[in-house]
Amino acid sequence: MMPLILANPGEQNIIKKVGGSPDTRKFLEKLGFVAGGTVTVISEISGNVIVNVKESRVAVSKEMAQKIMV
Repeated sequence: MMPLILANPGEQNIIKKVGGSPDTRKFLEKLGFVAGGTVTVISEISGNVIVNVKESRVAVSKEMAQKIMV
């Protein structure tokens, strides 16, 4: 298991766990980051990560990406 921030661009990953405070987890779940779901890193720009999750393109901060384990 590793944080999403370390995933290779273009590689599809399965979300194993979403960490952080209850508010952070709820926020990420609303964006589609749920355990068992798939996420693909599109690119990384100055630590922020752009991903495809649930057929949507989403940008997450470095701090948020470190709470998503794949």
